[in-house]
Formats: sequence, structure tokens, C-alpha cells
Amino acid sequence: MTEISARDRKSTKGVNPKGAALAARVLELVASGQASSRAELAQLLGTAPSTISLTVAELVERGLIAEEGTQSSTGGRPRRVLRAGSTDEYAVAADLGGRHARIGVVLPGNGVRDVANVPFEVADGPEAALPRLAEHLEALAQQRGRDRLRGVGLSLPGPVDVAAGAVVLPSRMPGWNRFPVAAWLEERFGVPAVVDNDANCMAVGEQSVRPAEHRRTITVKIGTAIGAGVIIDGNLYRGATGAAGDITHIRIESGADIPCSCGNTGCLETVASGAALVRILHERGVDVASTEDVVQLATDADPEATRAVRRAGDHLGRVLAANVNFFNPDAVYLGGILSTLEPFVAAVRSQLYESCHPLATEHLTIERAILGADAGLVGAGLFALQRALARALGDTAGDGTDRFHTVAAPRKG
Repeated sequence: MTEISARDRKSTKGVNPKGAALAARVLELVASGQASSRAELAQLLGTAPSTISLTVAELVERGLIAEEGTQSSTGGRPRRVLRAGSTDEYAVAADLGGRHARIGVVLPGNGVRDVANVPFEVADGPEAALPRLAEHLEALAQQRGRDRLRGVGLSLPGPVDVAAGAVVLPSRMPGWNRFPVAAWLEERFGVPAVVDNDANCMAVGEQSVRPAEHRRTITVKIGTAIGAGVIIDGNLYRGATGAAGDITHIRIESGADIPCSCGNTGCLETVASGAALVRILHERGVDVASTEDVVQLATDADPEATRAVRRAGDHLGRVLAANVNFFNPDAVYLGGILSTLEPFVAAVRSQLYESCHPLATEHLTIERAILGADAGLVGAGLFALQRALARALGDTAGDGTDRFHTVAAPRKG
């Protein structure tokens, strides 16, 4: 993220590819806040402390990592604290919904500032909606210091091809299919831009504030729709074609005849999402028009809404149980507006304990996302900062390529 001189670029050509890959992983862990010392890096990467120290020293020399202060240790000398780039550098990010966007400034190490909700009509299409969103993000950048802006990140409510920087065949984003969102943002702001699926962004944001020992997690976003992000060994896992975590369209018996947006019938989304709850309650004569209306009724202990919410949580729990038994994660994190309802969370938790093998739940953490509504925003911003760091590292290595595999593969679902 720090500007690299032409002399520095020339002097670093021909860097050992293995060394560059290790440097990229070190940058990723420091930028995301998962590691803040050489000792933590050595433990997480399974690499000799001497090798880590050499890599960190090279990154410090290039200006990509800085050391400051100390933190307590369990013995020996106090550890120097590592951070990515300058404390003044940042990304602007947005977590897009159907009718609004949550925007803010994301700092290296997962700090978030100046968070606000702004109007955003996804139905207007990218040509109309993106310029209005860009004005809000530009205002944040001008307030923070435009010259220190290093990246722009967007969390999108649809399937995303990350390599192309575009949404692919979204069911609720008319006019967005294959529109080059990332390229548009890069041209508008003049800095690296990243777009990704909202569940992936939430998973990465939440991972950045969770204990280091939680290296295998499933983060589920339950709002108008449902999505999940999978973390393996501390990294976002996309799968062979980018479809990892797509639990939305798993078919369940009780929804067999209900049509889904994907073209099939009986998907999880048709019985457990916010949109499904609106439909179910409306059919039962309850006056609701949005997921927010459902949440408000359930919060006020409306019997019909509470029963529907519990049933939705039970459906999600059954689907998650199969994934927990197969994947055996350290934790399941629940985010999105429905996760704010205790009856929903309790139903998910109860179904997991009832349906999973005892070994799978013996040490399983099942909690709401700590970052709450900011998880997706933080994840999008961290992606942008990592992309900026990767490009800076590529520049110093003389090839200009991105090396962070967490933002390099396409994502569907």
C-alpha cells in the first residue's frame, strides 16, 4: 500500500517465487488482523521463526509492513506489534442491500470508522446506482484524506465472479449481470477495487475478530436470502468453481412444491429466508411487507411470527447439521437480520445439537456474528486492502500480479 519507488521495483526483480508466496501470506494475515507478531505468524504458517523474521524484515524495508510498540508475551522479550502499511491508510467499503447500503472506512487490522446507512436502489441497475454510491464513498475518502485511500471494496447480494469483478446471473439484481463493477470502481477512484459475495465478505470480516484457534468456520448470513462463507485454515474457501458455501439451494422435504428463484422447487431459501417468512406470514393473513416487518413482529413476541421464525431456524439447523457433520468446523457464526432474533438462533442451535454427531458438537461454537451488521462491510474493506497490498508486493517483485488466493478465484452462489 505504501508507494514503491522505481529503484525499489528494479532492485527486487527476480524475487524467489516461494519467498514471494510466503510474503503474500504474511501480508494477508497481518492486514486482516489475524496475526500481529512474528511468533503468531510462525505458528499460523508453520514456518521457522528465522524465516518469518527474514520475510518480515524484507516487508518492513519495502514499507509494506510497519512495527511499533510492544505487546506482552508468555515469556522472553516483549513482542513487536506488526501492522500493514501506514496507520493513515484505509479502504472505503460498502455492503449493498436491496434498498440501502452500509458504507464505512476500513483500516488495516479490521478497524472500521464512519459507518453509515445510505439509500441504494439495486433495482435501478449499475449505471444509475453506482455513481450515487460512489459519491457517498468519495465523501468518506475526502473526509479521511483522499491521498491515503488505498482500495475500494463492495459486498454484493448475489453470485460474484471475483476474477471478473462482476455479478453473474443474480436473481434479485436486474441489469447487473456481467456488469464490470470492479473495473468501474477502479476507473472512478484510481485505486484497486474488489467485489465479492456478501456471505463471503461476512465470513472474512468475522474471521478477522475471532480467536486464532478458530481456523475452520461456517458463517451464515440470513436476511432476505441465505448464504454462507466457509473458512478453512484461516482462509476463505471457494471450491473448484467458486460455489462453496451455497447452502441456499439445498432441497428440503417440507418445501418440495415451492418454486425457488433458481428454477427448482423446495430449496432452503423457500422456507427459511426472510423473503420466505414474508410470504408465509402474508398467506396466514399477517400484515407484513418486508423482512424488517417480520423481525419487528417477532421482537414484539407476536405468536404467529415467532412460530414462523422458529420453524425457519429449524430448517436452517437441519441443513447446517449435515454440513457440520461433514466439515467438522470449530464454529458456526450466524449473521444477517434474522440472527438478531433469539427464537431463530435457539432453533438453529437446538437442531445442530440434536442432529450432529457428539464429536462434531463437543467443542463447536455456535454464536451470532460479533461484528453484527458491520461484518460484511469489514470483509469487503479487508479484501480491498489485501488487493492493494498484493499489487504493491507484485510491483516490488517486478510482475505486478495479485497473489492473495482469497481474492483470486471466482465465486458463485
